[in-house]
Amino acid sequence: MEKTEKNQIDELKEKLFYSPKHASKILNDDIIEDADDFCESYKNFLDNAKTEREAASEIISLAKANGFIEFIPGEKYTAGEKIYYNNRGKSVILCVIGKKSVINGVKIAAAHIDSPRLDLKPNPLYEDCETAFLKTHYYGGIKKYQWPTIPLALHGAVVLKDGGVITVNVGEDDDDPKFVVTDLLPHLGAEQSKRTLGEGIKGEDLNVLVGSRPFKGDDSSESVKLNILNILYEKYGFTEPDFLSAELEVVPAFKACDIGFDRSMIGAYGHDDRVCAYPAVMAALDSENPEYTIMSVLTDKEETGSDGNTGLNSSYMKYFINYLASMEGYDGYEVMRKSECLSADVTAAFDPTYPEVMEKRNAAYINKGVAVMKYTGSRGKSGTSDASAEFMGKVRSFLDNANVVWQVGELGKVDAGGGGTVAKYVANLDVDVVDIGVPVLSMHSPFETVSKLDVYMAYKAFAEFFKLK
Repeated sequence: MEKTEKNQIDELKEKLFYSPKHASKILNDDIIEDADDFCESYKNFLDNAKTEREAASEIISLAKANGFIEFIPGEKYTAGEKIYYNNRGKSVILCVIGKKSVINGVKIAAAHIDSPRLDLKPNPLYEDCETAFLKTHYYGGIKKYQWPTIPLALHGAVVLKDGGVITVNVGEDDDDPKFVVTDLLPHLGAEQSKRTLGEGIKGEDLNVLVGSRPFKGDDSSESVKLNILNILYEKYGFTEPDFLSAELEVVPAFKACDIGFDRSMIGAYGHDDRVCAYPAVMAALDSENPEYTIMSVLTDKEETGSDGNTGLNSSYMKYFINYLASMEGYDGYEVMRKSECLSADVTAAFDPTYPEVMEKRNAAYINKGVAVMKYTGSRGKSGTSDASAEFMGKVRSFLDNANVVWQVGELGKVDAGGGGTVAKYVANLDVDVVDIGVPVLSMHSPFETVSKLDVYMAYKAFAEFFKLK
């Protein structure tokens, strides 16, 4: 075959085939450097925002520093004004008023800021064999065997009867104590090893070790528990009954760090879904005088089904849009039916060690850009909104026109499982929506891994979406 003919065939394949490439083969060195710089601030965000409360607080601080003011219902806002809505300290909406009337619809990027973890039970502290433990109830989908024998931290809030709020954060500083869930040694684990992987560690085994020294001078029972309660009272000023009105979360004490000799990836707790939330936040912060009103919605409770008044299966986003609509004399439904949303949530990255659960042609890969998922759900598309072909065409067009590196993705083989996102709750408001997010290795584990280039492409996707005219 002559060289000219071969070149023509290669050109035809390039034109006709769908063949996503490694982002570093497409992007120039300046963009790759921008991606690495962007991810340094993202790592800082991860370390400072390990719970939904902390994430909401960090997002509001960033918003204020970038000229956003708190939203007041009934106020009139004009084009270019930047506002934020704080929903109970656990979900946030960032909004920039557009030049066009809201009757033309709004552009929404919706991500969640909660992550799988261990929550303390309402009455958690107990003593057994002169050691003190905290009982937990796991939150979201976890592999329970991954949580023992790793360093853990305790984050959250304790609300007193007088309404005072005590913030707790122990285990993150280098000189802080850490906590741990214990496990059997292999020498004595023969019976445990006979269990299935899913039952190797049971939910009631996820007890967090927090102390082993008795209160000095006390020879009665539960003196170790007394010592722990005394330490908590002296440091924070709360007593055992105050656990009943507390939201305390046990999370990995790991810091976000670079992964690989080439430092091309980030390992951390909570990439799902802060790896989409942070780019969506930054895209909103960087939005100046958009044509359409834009919103980044950072929501809670996705990992448990989005129910509750801080999750997107509630009405707080709908009510916020209604406020924007009424400001101009319209009904909210008129705005929502013309609105568009990128449901910013992660997907599973293809792992060559476990290829049997993925269908290679429709899997997402690290370093091939942000993944667009027409539908999520499980098996027969249960629990999905399934974006229209028309909206998929529009998304493809703006991503390509903005030189955003992207790929298609599905969450595993059809009968292997699957999962859901907030997309269906947005779609149920009569909003056009599609899922788009970063591929993650070891998703829902205490230490997940993502590609820096994919993180930056997520930011570019949301930023370009907000620029649409």
